[in-house]
Amino acid sequence: MQFSTFHNLRISQLGFGAMRLPTLPGGGVDRAATRRMVAMALEGGVNYFDTAYPYHNGESELALGEALRGVPRERYLLATKYPGHQLQSRHDPAAVFEHQLKKCGVEYFDFYLLHNVCETSIATYRNAEYGILEYLLRQKEAGRIRWLGFSSHARLPLLQSFLQEAGGSLSFCQIQLNYLDWTLQQAKEKLALLQAYNMPVWVMEPLRGGRLARLPQAQTAKLQAEAPGQSPVGLAFRFVRSLPGVVTTLSGMSSPEQVAENCAIFEQPDELTDRERALLLAVAESLKSEIPCTGCGYCLADCPAGLNIPRLLQSYNDLRLGGGITVGMQIDELPPEERPAACRHCGRCAALCPQGIAAGDLLQ
Repeated sequence: MQFSTFHNLRISQLGFGAMRLPTLPGGGVDRAATRRMVAMALEGGVNYFDTAYPYHNGESELALGEALRGVPRERYLLATKYPGHQLQSRHDPAAVFEHQLKKCGVEYFDFYLLHNVCETSIATYRNAEYGILEYLLRQKEAGRIRWLGFSSHARLPLLQSFLQEAGGSLSFCQIQLNYLDWTLQQAKEKLALLQAYNMPVWVMEPLRGGRLARLPQAQTAKLQAEAPGQSPVGLAFRFVRSLPGVVTTLSGMSSPEQVAENCAIFEQPDELTDRERALLLAVAESLKSEIPCTGCGYCLADCPAGLNIPRLLQSYNDLRLGGGITVGMQIDELPPEERPAACRHCGRCAALCPQGIAAGDLLQ
């Protein structure tokens, strides 16, 4: 495993993201599979584990805490996040934080983030009545948080204004970064901005919810011809690893096979060549006609129709890429209340979406 240095810590360049843990057929996290995956990751040298309050409907923190129970505390670094992007009404930061410690079964968090500081959550984080940042800084002073940072899907102007007002209190930033979003979501400019503030970068969505691991046949063939022996997954990871200021790259792994593959990729210190970088950016240009849904699930909590919007948008993209009859059959198998036509066009999904996707219009 390759490592980065952050202050006095050695952090594995591959981080274990717990947003896409394996699930059981009847619902809920597959705890046994999660324990096996965590054990494999530790064996492979991974020491950074990332979860959040809302992942898997609140079960991710429990499952990850359970999987790490019994592992010497100094062997791993645990990160979770404050759900300010979801708590839009009056709430007590202390109650949320204490609950997270209990769920994870720890006395402190190595890394703690303000979750998704963006246009729809900034009012909550700035609300003096809640005092979220002030409370978390007190927990840092008390040793219950070692390093405080934030994650963000914000557009560039808000990211800059937030850094101006709060950057001095925060030690790192987690952003969506991959070769598709390098231009599509101004990731190049966001990275430059964070560098200007000397803010170390944690990468999320390096494969864009797995989309860059499942390229259309034409793009896959092009990569194989121009970069023989390199997998789409390996190239995508190497793209973000080669960027300045990147400390660790989070991968939301869902199977032991993905853990093994990713650990093997991060075993090597390979730098991306200029030719490979140009090739990936050319592939990105050919993919830009897709809908940029990452499957984060932020839209699910407030959909009055209860639709699985990320799954439906994935079907939409598959149809655009030639999914045809297979996708049509998948939609036809759904009960009427779960099909795109059940959308009520309320606009709530667009307000919550970090990618700014107007899902209602697309479902129509």
